[in-house]
Amino acid sequence: MNISNILVSLVAIAVAISVHEFGHAYAAHLLGDDTAKMEGRMTLDPAKHIDPLGLLMMVVVHIGWAKPVPVNPNNFKNYKIGNILVSLSGAIGNILAAILCVVVMKYVRMDAISTIAYTTLMYNVGFAAFNLLPVPPLDGWGIVSSFIPYKYNEMIYKYESISYPILLILIFTGVYGVIVSPIRDVIMNIVWMFY
Repeated sequence: MNISNILVSLVAIAVAISVHEFGHAYAAHLLGDDTAKMEGRMTLDPAKHIDPLGLLMMVVVHIGWAKPVPVNPNNFKNYKIGNILVSLSGAIGNILAAILCVVVMKYVRMDAISTIAYTTLMYNVGFAAFNLLPVPPLDGWGIVSSFIPYKYNEMIYKYESISYPILLILIFTGVYGVIVSPIRDVIMNIVWMFY
């Protein structure tokens, strides 16, 4: 990978991470929780969201993470609906950013811009698909856990504590690709409808 490719990837990752985390913060704000806003996280500034190790992993192996936006679900008027909407909002932000990239590719006929837009599109789609996996601490788990009765919270917490090793095993055995591909394909089909 040459320097220009790395720079394009960094721009694409910064956009994907910022849009995703801003989506969570803004959705929480709309639903009555200003925790992220008070901590300066309701912003598109990548510096507020990037985790250095997560960024490095994104560049090297195309799977990484950002600093999670702080959310207090107790501030939502409806805990379950609030949790589901905030969990979905990051991926929705990534999908909207990917659609914008497709529109740019359609109407701006410059190689450099097209390369940046395409790379940004791919990272946004990948970030959305990855985060929709129903594995803690990902957003997909936030959606699934909203439907699990409160009395099972202790069991859920124990499961969450072993989730990182499970996620790493899925990634390094290639099972991750098999699971995430259908999600990515659905998102990609939605995005390309705007080309």
